[in-house]
Amino acid sequence: MQEEDTSDGSAKRGRGRPRGSKAAPGSASEQAAEGTHVVAEELRSSERRGIQSIEVGGALLQTLVRKGAPMMLKDLAREAGMPPAKAHPYLVSFGKLGLVEQDPLTGRYGLGPFSLQMGLTALHALDPLKAAMPEVARLADDIQLNVAIAVWGNMGPTVVHIEECNKQIHVNMRPGTVMMPLMLSATGRCFAAFLPDRVVRPLLQDALAREAAASGQAPAEDTDAALEEVRRHRLARALGFPIPGINAFSAPVFNDSGKLTLALTAMGPAGTFDTGWNGNTARRVKACAEAIARRLGNTEGMG
Repeated sequence: MQEEDTSDGSAKRGRGRPRGSKAAPGSASEQAAEGTHVVAEELRSSERRGIQSIEVGGALLQTLVRKGAPMMLKDLAREAGMPPAKAHPYLVSFGKLGLVEQDPLTGRYGLGPFSLQMGLTALHALDPLKAAMPEVARLADDIQLNVAIAVWGNMGPTVVHIEECNKQIHVNMRPGTVMMPLMLSATGRCFAAFLPDRVVRPLLQDALAREAAASGQAPAEDTDAALEEVRRHRLARALGFPIPGINAFSAPVFNDSGKLTLALTAMGPAGTFDTGWNGNTARRVKACAEAIARRLGNTEGMG
């Protein structure tokens, strides 16, 4: 900082305003503060408004995901609701990012390597139970039945959550309940039908042997036929067992690899429970399982 000579010979240090004084109107500090306020307002506004061009271009990516196969420009643009001339610049930019790629021989556009990386990262970070909870809560309110979520644990199918509906339904089940033997509940049958045979076959054989030893005669039910029925309907049903007076439907939820990751089981009093394979309860439980499966990356329909 330089010194300035004054008329009385004394020295004045610096050229700024005196320490402690307020900034003059229109000063740099006020302008900076005002600029910060404007930027904050713009950020809040953009959070509400979004960026329309990204949403428009995103329709092309959504179309590729929905179709699941490479597409010609004209077909892709038509499905996304825009003319080809409008779609092409978006695809060029997406190509630079690796979100899409064009086959040099066919000219078709498909999802690119970065889309794959994004999908895998999202799947690895996804908790199946967390994905299921909101869907199950809606299902319980919709069908007015209690809905349990079960996973395969060290001891067998294990209930990890029960979503209760608004009605009072007394079911002797709580988180931590293990549904064994497998064939004695809708939940157990669901896992028995859709887990690998090498996993469930020893458990089924052991249960059959115990039942035969206890009763002195062969089991009345054909296990293989019962499991085939579950696979055919993609739904397991239990009428009055293991809890007398309580019926249940259990639907499988498959992950992105097509493996059974959890089961949903709706339970309710036999007097008001719709037991039809194509009834409202069965359809709603299957639809909920399918919605969760889609969130887990499974694109195969439930049928």
